[in-house]
Formats: sequence, C-alpha cells, structure tokens
Amino acid sequence: MSNNPRGRPVTMKSSRTFEAQTECIVGALLADLLGGDESTAFRSLETDSSAEACAEFQMSAEASSTFDPAIIASRLRRLGDLYNEDLEQPAQRVIAEVTKGKVEEFGATVDSLSRSWSSLNPELGYERAFLAVSVKLLVYLARKVPAVATQLRLVELINGNREVRGYIETRGGWENIEN
Repeated sequence: MSNNPRGRPVTMKSSRTFEAQTECIVGALLADLLGGDESTAFRSLETDSSAEACAEFQMSAEASSTFDPAIIASRLRRLGDLYNEDLEQPAQRVIAEVTKGKVEEFGATVDSLSRSWSSLNPELGYERAFLAVSVKLLVYLARKVPAVATQLRLVELINGNREVRGYIETRGGWENIEN
C-alpha cells in the first residue's frame, strides 16, 4: 500500500474489480443521459445480467464504501464539461461509422481528440483529456442520436486503455477521480 498525491492510501484493486466498477459507472452515466434506469442502459450496452452484476458488486464486501457509480459518473460529466471544442464534425463521423457497424470509430475519435487537446494543454495530461473527451462525446451523441450512444463500447475503451486505466488505478481507483 502506498499513498496517492492527496495522501490517501492506495490499494490496487483486482482487474475484475476495476472492470466491474467501470461497467457500473458507464451504466450510471448512460442511465442519466438516456433518462432510463440502469438496467435499461445496461441491456442496451452489454447483457441482461450486467445490471444485476453491478448491483451485486456494489453490495459486496469487495466494493468500498466510497464507491458510488452515480457520483463518479457526475464527476466524469464535470470533467467532460472542461472540453469546449466543437464536436459536430467528429460526432457526424462517429454516427456514420457506427450506423455501418463500425463502433471502433468512437475510440479512434476519442483518442485523436484527446491527444490533440492534451498536447495543447500539457498540464491536463492525456489520461484526463481522454476521460473528458470520451464522456463529452458520449453526452453529445446521446443527445443527438441516443441509439448510437447505446452501441458505443465506452467500458471496453476505458478498460482497454493502459494509460487511462493506470492513471485511475495509481490514484486508488475510481473513487479518487476528481475534476
């Protein structure tokens, strides 16, 4: 166990825990954006058992008392609000590709916009830029074309990005993600 920059103890969670937490957070974010309950958002995103797994995860002893997906999703939305660039053109590309079944365009767009934005704002860092852009683009797409937003694989995008995942884990997990 070590301390993160804020002096709080850092405990490395298992990858299963990180992945389950990410799924719960994205589910809470989508439920908020799409106006449905979490189970509806999860069914659209993954499988029927995902919402149940999230509820079980939250109630398990493994989940920390500070882990609240809705609060963390809200923090991510505030982080996304920092990104003020025009998303119309990138969103149109994502929509066009997703309607063709090419959901990977969302990840490529997020990565490209994140790298550009973080190079212009080095103090922000790529990892925070990635989280901000991915959430901001998801919010934008959910408002424009909700059906497209439910097809995006934000859980896999975050879990699969070693830099972003490492950034979150070195801070002690999702509970310690601040604006």
